[in-house]
Amino acid sequence: MSRILALIHKEFLALLQDPKSRFVIIGPPILQLLVFGYAATFDVTDVPLAIYNESRDVASRDLIARFLGSDNFRHVATITHDSEVAPLINNREALVVLHIGPTFSRDLHYNRQAQVQLLLDGRDSNTALIVLGYAQNIINNFNASWADSQGLSGAPAQLEVRSWFNPNQLSRWFIVPGIVGLLTLVVTLLVTALSVAREREQGTFDQLLVTPYSPREILIGKAAPGFIIGIGEATFIVLVAVFWFGIPLQGSLVTLYTGIVLFVLAAIGVGLMISSLAVTQQQALLGAFLFLVPAIILSGFATPISNMPPFVQTITYADPLRYFLVVLRNTFLEGTPFDLLINQFWPMALIALITLTLATWMFRRRMY
Repeated sequence: MSRILALIHKEFLALLQDPKSRFVIIGPPILQLLVFGYAATFDVTDVPLAIYNESRDVASRDLIARFLGSDNFRHVATITHDSEVAPLINNREALVVLHIGPTFSRDLHYNRQAQVQLLLDGRDSNTALIVLGYAQNIINNFNASWADSQGLSGAPAQLEVRSWFNPNQLSRWFIVPGIVGLLTLVVTLLVTALSVAREREQGTFDQLLVTPYSPREILIGKAAPGFIIGIGEATFIVLVAVFWFGIPLQGSLVTLYTGIVLFVLAAIGVGLMISSLAVTQQQALLGAFLFLVPAIILSGFATPISNMPPFVQTITYADPLRYFLVVLRNTFLEGTPFDLLINQFWPMALIALITLTLATWMFRRRMY
């Protein structure tokens, strides 16, 4: 027991005496607490709502007032024609379109079920399902109020739901494309983060330095396996998503692989920065974990970025996974052409350029 206690004491001393080890022990819990506390929320508020009211009577205005009076919805547009619906949803200007038909009031007064149509943006199925629950609660309250005022039994209004881009509201269509980005990031980051640290830990890094290789050649040699593995991992997951899970791939492979290449380069840059700082594989793993958790939470993988506080939304601009998820989901579900995703490509290219440049500088600095 005394030997075990001595070993435990030695491990604590080794961790606490190293400034980088102290940082990764104290820093990640604080950072993750802030990230989870502000970003990881499943509450959906301030949902952009478009109103298409063809009835224009007291009953329809009463129903609309209930939606507009809710804290969960924000009125962004009033629609007057069917052709205005698709552009609002396609451009993400409205997440929900409330359509009240011309016979709504007449059906109510004749004690027939009056249909109300709710058009949801199904690209984010988790958010769509939550919003549907809010809408159904408002419809139920309207039904109860109308039935009580008219002395009726039963529900006078019936909600009909249609989901854009995801007709059956399958959450798998939203989650699986995101997993392509998630697993590609994890694998690429770990492979590159452990590369130099493994050499240092095994004592072979000094042998590598006396070879005729230049620092840039060594860095490229360390990055190449991560690039190949990252592209291969992404390709495998895309194939599984399409042929096993049946996720529709509406866009082109050129668009998809442009995003994959830029994202993998950005991940390699981050991984090499971690590896250049880490002395041991344990430190490299902790450094990778320090980056992975905030990157996943802030990317919009599970919770919408629009629900996060403004200062957290600003931080997400430095997260390459944020842009890659947009490319993946737009390519899979919408078939978005290449030119409309350029605003997602250039931030990933910029992040890759910055991280790879910093990794090269840090690597050379650690060598000399």
